[in-house]
Amino acid sequence: MTQTKRQLFGTDGIRGVAGDFPLNRETVYAIGRALAHDLIHSRPVPRVLLGQDTRESSGWIADALAAGLRSCGAEVASAGVIPTPGVAFLARTRGFDAGVVLSASHNPWTDNGIKVFSGDGYKLPDAEELEIEREIFAQIAAGGTAANSATLAGVPSLPGDAALRQAYIGWLRAQATTDLSSLRILVDCANGAASAEAPELFRACGVDATILHASPDGRNINDGCGALHPKTLGAAMHEAEMRGEHYDLGVTFDGDADRALFCDAAGNVVNGDGVLLLCARDMQHRGRLSGNTVVGTTMANMGLEVALRGSGIALLRADVGDKYVLELMQKSGATLGGEQSGHILFRDSEATTGDGMFTALRVMDVVVRSGKSLAELIADLKVFPQVIKNVRVREKKPLSEIAAVRDAIDAADAQLRERGRVVVRYSGTEALARVMIEAESEAEMHTLADAIVEAIQRELGA
Repeated sequence: MTQTKRQLFGTDGIRGVAGDFPLNRETVYAIGRALAHDLIHSRPVPRVLLGQDTRESSGWIADALAAGLRSCGAEVASAGVIPTPGVAFLARTRGFDAGVVLSASHNPWTDNGIKVFSGDGYKLPDAEELEIEREIFAQIAAGGTAANSATLAGVPSLPGDAALRQAYIGWLRAQATTDLSSLRILVDCANGAASAEAPELFRACGVDATILHASPDGRNINDGCGALHPKTLGAAMHEAEMRGEHYDLGVTFDGDADRALFCDAAGNVVNGDGVLLLCARDMQHRGRLSGNTVVGTTMANMGLEVALRGSGIALLRADVGDKYVLELMQKSGATLGGEQSGHILFRDSEATTGDGMFTALRVMDVVVRSGKSLAELIADLKVFPQVIKNVRVREKKPLSEIAAVRDAIDAADAQLRERGRVVVRYSGTEALARVMIEAESEAEMHTLADAIVEAIQRELGA
């Protein structure tokens, strides 16, 4: 039977528990062979760049992947520990046929993942990922996992090329065209891939940056810190203010630094919706917001839509996942898009994917040029109460085919009408169903969300 749906790739690569299928050594080796086989169609000896985050499993996964790539004739280089967007940048500018990142982003240290970029720096379209999946399963069926654990355990680690990392930091530094030396910021690196690069970048830009959570040990990535826990940074900002230590803003990255969230001077969290609002208005003012249009996702708060409309800016909604945001941006011609989670895409620049450090530079640039604080720039963003509840599921059966779940969703839609929104979807990276409801009334919001959650738990609960 022909495979028609992706089984390994989610919204952001292949993810799972490190050491378990498909992220055990033998299967990762087969993935490397499959990727090389796909690339050889375009070039006899493809060049592939690897990068990784700070998880203790990232090193051996990179080694097993490199062994698989080389076994099919590919040349492999490594940038070592580097943010995901750094690999996208280097793949595009250094003549690589593909860039691969070993990271599970915001997931716990026990997980890991494989993200693939094409030579132009963009994430692969779903159709190409499906073709690679077919080749992965073909490799497995044909014995492409033949390199056993003992053999792979002996593969020498690929040294990271410091010059590649410096090239990425140099490009970021060149994007800071405004003098940012007046700013004092607090930075949470999540003990992840930004731990080395962010301090170096902000220092090069003359920013007075105090760095938190930049001592990775392989297991503390995202542990109570970073963009997964933005209130940690907010509390630190508030405590500093109480001590009389003023910071203009705070920035917090996720594990692979492809997204960033912020805090204002008082420690209030500013998510991707707020970043889209302030950047959209600035780009509109400078004539760089194509079509006066911004692309968000189905998870963008209604308050963002209302605030943008007040400035004559339309909001288009894509499926969740920055690759889908990018697809709609390319289709609509929009130059700004992003997700509430902090993935922000700037199409008025050379960036091809979300980049937390680049986003931080853009936000600081707007703050300095406007002469306004972060809080002032988004003061009119009135956030509708929103709740997101995750339900662990045993399978991802189409929700429309489950009568009890469908009825609960329809009932919530009918009750809210124009006073709110209901979005229920499966996570692209975990065995979860996500229930999101926005409503003017918090009590009504929680009641409706609980009804949908209960229906999902009854029918699909793990």
